[in-house]
Order: sequence, then C-alpha cells, then structure tokens
Amino acid sequence: MFARYQKLLFCFLIIVGTTSCSEYQKILKETDSAAKYEYAEKLYNEGDFKRANRLFEQISPKFAGKPQGERVMFFLADTYYKIENYNFAGYQFERFLKSYPKSDKAEEAAFRGAKSYYMLSPRYSLDQTDTDKALAKLQVFINSYPESALMAEANTMARELTTKKEKKEFEIAKQFVKLGKYYILDYNISARAALDNFISDHPGSIFREEAYFLRVSAATTLALNSTVTKKKDRLENAVAAYKTFKRYYPESEFSEEAEDLMGKLEDAQQEFEALQNPIK
Repeated sequence: MFARYQKLLFCFLIIVGTTSCSEYQKILKETDSAAKYEYAEKLYNEGDFKRANRLFEQISPKFAGKPQGERVMFFLADTYYKIENYNFAGYQFERFLKSYPKSDKAEEAAFRGAKSYYMLSPRYSLDQTDTDKALAKLQVFINSYPESALMAEANTMARELTTKKEKKEFEIAKQFVKLGKYYILDYNISARAALDNFISDHPGSIFREEAYFLRVSAATTLALNSTVTKKKDRLENAVAAYKTFKRYYPESEFSEEAEDLMGKLEDAQQEFEALQNPIK
C-alpha cells in the first residue's frame, strides 16, 4: 500500500515538474513583458530564484523608467544574490541604489550589496580589492542606517574584514622578521619599519601584542649582528623596544622569549663596554 502511494506521488511530481518546465519554456519565448514579469515574480515568491533571474534579465531593459522598473531591478539584483552570483549581485544592487536612492528597498539593497562584496572577499594572502570595496560599502550602510536591524551583522562583517586586512599587513612584517634571521641587515631594518607602521596604523589590532614582541626580536637580531660603529645605538634601540613591550604587555604570552632576548642584549652591552673601555 505504502509502496503504491510512493509510486503515485513520484508520478505526480514528474507530471507537475514536466508541466512547470514546459510552461517556463513557453514564457521564455513570450513577447509579452507583462506576462513574463508576472511569472518571474511568481517564481521568485516560490523560491525558484535561478529561473526567475533569467526572466528578470530578459525584461529588465524593457521596464526601465516605468512604474514597475524599481521592483524589476530589485528582483534582478536579489535573484543574483540568492543564487550566490555575488559579482553580478553587487553590481546590480549598486545600479538599483543609483536609480532609486529613496526606495523602500534602499536599506536592504545597500546591505545586500555590501554583503555581496563581503562574500567575494578572498583569504588574507590574496589581493584585497573586494575586501576594500566591501568595507567601503559597509561603512556607507553603517553611516546611512544607524538604527537598522542589520547593524549588528554589518559591524561583525566589517570587523572580520578589517582583521583580514590587518593580518595581511602583519604577515608581511612577520615575514621580514623571519627572513632577518638569515639576511641580517636589510630585512631586519625593513621588519622594524613595517612593524612600526603596523603598530601606528592599527592601535586596536588583535596582532598588536605580537607586533611589539617581533619588534624586539628584529631589533635584537640587528643589534647583535651590527658593526662596531652602529652597535651601541642599535643595542640601545633594542633595549628601548623591549621596555616598551614590557610596559604595554607585562603579562604577555611572549614574556619568556622577550626576557631571553633582553638577557642577550645585556650581555652584548657589557661586552661592548668592555671592548670600549679595556682594563689597563
């Protein structure tokens, strides 16, 4: 009995699907834009965004400047968004906002346009053009709709993207420090400059503590391997970097390593003083 019911249901679904497909194919060839619009909106409301998108693409130019043009343009952008074609979604939401800046859908369009670029943002090590665009769009949304129910999500996305950009910049500085272990002079000077810039540019970064520690590490490597003429100043700079690190992060997870570096600096300073002031 149950198996028979399943078979009948399966046959019914095939008939319905076939009918739906033939109706859709017929609408695609239809020259009546109003009929296409009505069917496209029906598909949209049913959650069939892929097929709705194709119809909205067809009729969008024909409704430009007409009363239904606003709805058609929004539906077109939103179907791209729903089928996860974020490149086209972001572009179409931009077009919508330029064409209808006072629309009731403007807030939703601004948010989804920004989120489209957020979804396109790649991992931190790759080009961050889409990340920059997403941050710019999110900032516009945050400034324009401070009371929006979507504000919490917008702020979360903005923080995530900001951290991603910070990580890219931080990893570059960190790489200089690693290279400085083998190529003493140039890379440690570059590391110090990059870390100084990072600390200055990102005062609230989650990578700030490690950046201060790495500055001590780079300065120490440079000082310990300097020529006699530059050693005194570089040792003093490294000690100053250590003291700054300890002032800001007295209980740091990097404290043990920092203390080890400081011990090497103190030994080097004593050796340097002994060479400059030999016992007669």
